[in-house]
Amino acid sequence: MSMQLTRRAALVSSVAAGAALPSLSHAQTGPAPSGEALAEAVDAYVKKAMAAFPDQPAVSIAVVKEGAPVLTRGYGVRAQGGAPIDEHTHFAVASNTKAVTAAALAILVDEGRVKWDEPVRTYLPDFRLSKPELNEMVTVRDLLSHRIGFGLGAGDLLFWPNSDRTRAEIMAAVEHVPIEDQFRTAYHYCNLMFVVAGEVVAAASGMAWEDFVQTRILDRLGMAETLPLMTAADPAKSALPHGRIGPPLRYQGPMQTIGQSIQEVWNWSSAGAAGGFVTNPADWARWIAVQLKRGALPDGSRLYSEARGNEMWKPNIIISNSAGPTPDLPGRAIAATYAMGWQVMDYRGERFITHGGGAPGFISGTVLIPGRDAGFSYFTNAEEGYLTRALRSGIADIVMGKTGFDWIADSVRLRDESDAKSIRAAAEIDAKQAAGAPPSLPLTAYAGTWRDPWYGDIVIAPRDGGLWLAFSRTPSLQGPLEAYDGDMLRTRFPDRREEDVFVSFKLENGRPVSATMKAVSPDADFSYDFHDLRLTRI
Repeated sequence: MSMQLTRRAALVSSVAAGAALPSLSHAQTGPAPSGEALAEAVDAYVKKAMAAFPDQPAVSIAVVKEGAPVLTRGYGVRAQGGAPIDEHTHFAVASNTKAVTAAALAILVDEGRVKWDEPVRTYLPDFRLSKPELNEMVTVRDLLSHRIGFGLGAGDLLFWPNSDRTRAEIMAAVEHVPIEDQFRTAYHYCNLMFVVAGEVVAAASGMAWEDFVQTRILDRLGMAETLPLMTAADPAKSALPHGRIGPPLRYQGPMQTIGQSIQEVWNWSSAGAAGGFVTNPADWARWIAVQLKRGALPDGSRLYSEARGNEMWKPNIIISNSAGPTPDLPGRAIAATYAMGWQVMDYRGERFITHGGGAPGFISGTVLIPGRDAGFSYFTNAEEGYLTRALRSGIADIVMGKTGFDWIADSVRLRDESDAKSIRAAAEIDAKQAAGAPPSLPLTAYAGTWRDPWYGDIVIAPRDGGLWLAFSRTPSLQGPLEAYDGDMLRTRFPDRREEDVFVSFKLENGRPVSATMKAVSPDADFSYDFHDLRLTRI
């Protein structure tokens, strides 16, 4: 939730930190447009960006300035060759949901029912972690700040890809998910703790997370077209997900529709607080406006207090840092940090409040520029991370009156370089398999039920003269398991939307007794956290 592809996550991280990005000329500052001029400039830019990425089916944009929407528009089509979209077409926005969960807790803080720095066990007495010494230390603020010490994407296989687990089952597994780093010392993006945060909302309010955000946030803002859970999305009113599913690997090959509905590829009802929202620019403009006004509503009432609004933007952990911008690196940040449900950074000398979201077939982002009383969002229905990079920085430059850097051309260049690197990596994977040593045992010796403490069971069974691997709680992760190199085997899942996995077995006395996993592709989304599994035979 980041649910973002590993390659895309690295891209988002580098942009957030302002990593070295070659400029085409020195950045210049001119007058910042407003009103109709701003709408026209963004409109022209989005059209230019889509022309440079012709495989992108649709883009939807919301721009807000001084409390009012200046542009809410859809571009492109719901599906390749299909009907056009408009500003009311639904998109999955994934981790942009996290800021809404933070706002729900802010409301409860204002009401005295939650405290940011109170231990989570005050509200969830059964909350336990794999490091018992942290049980009484982890606070609500920690849940929202990615600083507890879990590794990147830890526990995501509990709900990604579409799992059959309930919210209660996810909560019961939390205490078994490994924690790899020290408490509050480093940033590691963790969807799982936002699921816990949603349960704090439920415990403190007496309402399920989705009911609370519906009645206390969406209804009050008049966001009648926004859905807290994608299960309610109407396929006829939604953009359909698109991606590249090979060959040779996922995120390569031609762009195609990968589902006939949002929920087919992205059913996160059990983990809604981490990434469940479905929305459109007409509605999301209202969310941007209330954020920029620190919780103030047009009628003079407040969603949450100004103090809570400021606190949600207060940095809690450093993501990355650098020496800052230079004439050739105008976007490089001095520091990128994470607050509560928001990333906070400097960009071209101004404060950015931002967050992205990636789901199968969708990427989105929200950017707030408080010093300009402006903000915008972009929603897409394909996994084109370099297009969203161009949208994010290019629209920001328009809002701020910055010129001199061609984000579209630079993003096309980076995409081409990345694609070439990925194709080489795929060829190397195949070559290694062709030259690999045979398994040290007959394939049937690796069959059995293999159990991980937090995920549960993975079954390897003989089938049609070979092996078949099945993740017990993830219906799409099932398929043939074949020889790769020695005691490392690999899958080829029939559902090519999913990431294949290497399985490395450890032998004792000539018998497989334990196994570890990792994704086959170097571009795999980090939410395929196969690497966190520690399997033993039962």
